[in-house]
Amino acid sequence: MNHSSLPLDRRTFLRTTALGAASLAGAGSLLAEAATPRPDYRGPNVIVVRWGGGARRRESIDPKFTYAPFLTHELTKRGVLFPKMEIAQFEGLQTSHGEGTLNLLTGKYDRYQDIGKERPDAGFKLLGARFEAKVPTIFEYLRETFAVPDHQALLINGEDRADEEFYNFSNHHLFGVSYRSQTLSLRRYKTWLLRQNLAAHKWDGKELEKQRGELAKLEALDYRASKEHGQGEAIENFWAEWRGYYGDTGLVNPRGDRLLTELTLRALKQLKPKLVMVNYQDCDYVHWGYLDHYTRAVAIMDEGLKTLVSAVEADPAYRDNTVFVVVTDCGRDDNPFMDVPCQHHFGSRSAHEIFALAFGPGIPRGVVVDKLTDQTAIAPTVGQFMGFKAGFAAGHVLEEAFA
Repeated sequence: MNHSSLPLDRRTFLRTTALGAASLAGAGSLLAEAATPRPDYRGPNVIVVRWGGGARRRESIDPKFTYAPFLTHELTKRGVLFPKMEIAQFEGLQTSHGEGTLNLLTGKYDRYQDIGKERPDAGFKLLGARFEAKVPTIFEYLRETFAVPDHQALLINGEDRADEEFYNFSNHHLFGVSYRSQTLSLRRYKTWLLRQNLAAHKWDGKELEKQRGELAKLEALDYRASKEHGQGEAIENFWAEWRGYYGDTGLVNPRGDRLLTELTLRALKQLKPKLVMVNYQDCDYVHWGYLDHYTRAVAIMDEGLKTLVSAVEADPAYRDNTVFVVVTDCGRDDNPFMDVPCQHHFGSRSAHEIFALAFGPGIPRGVVVDKLTDQTAIAPTVGQFMGFKAGFAAGHVLEEAFA
């Protein structure tokens, strides 16, 4: 889409005028203040389930081979299935988890590289995957359009993919940190807990120095953070309740993708989010070399999805007013000659083959769209559900998802 040709409405004119008077570093905050008051959000809630890290169609939606019976035999009857969704193929585009997640969040492909190559202050990271989106995410579009607080736009992330915790805002000069989402993850909890224990003077001497060092390491992962952009009162209260239930050890709370399910369940009760993205990831343990790690992970995602759907159906705040979008971050190779099965880094066709399913109020039931669709369609489609326009997305709305 060529945005330079679009007419300017009053809000866009005000933002553009403010930008001309502001320095680039402070533009996001100034624009947020200059914008006209935003209306309250009254549309459907949306829960995006990243069916990841990387899952093939065969084990997910093929009735003959699936390890996800709830998804395949129940949920596909409730909504619209796009079994032929793909990730585009062009030079430099990677079929991996971080890139795929950003494709979903922004609706646009990009050739991502570690931010250390462009920002020396962030330091160098071997095999780094610290990516920054150049165009807005669905979280930013939502919060720029409606008066939704950051704790009601949530990215829920796994403990083994810390780099993906910071996909909650782009570096776009009209959006950015002023319209970011919040993240729930075990790393965020550990960071909060260390701060609490240090403030309570739990340690002294060498142990105190050690724990301060651990906190510094956790904080350093969030290379775009600042004190004024901390986790916020609502999230800190969330962690206080989590601590009251699960304690400090980390030996009681669930782990892996089951942890993400539990975080989401608690968030729905305590934070009442309008937009959530749940980044399931355990399929990627197949890199250890065992196919059953992958197939078991698919089954765990299916169990988690069933739990989330049941929770939504039982909650008056979400029942009959929540749309689910289940979509894969990337596919997987199918090469029996590889030592490690189901890779996704070699650009094979199957690594580009994904799927999506949308179900909820207003969405046709039991429909299979038997045509090619594209991963970049997810962001504008979420926007259509929620009433915002993903103006910088390259993909097109999946019109079949609307009655």
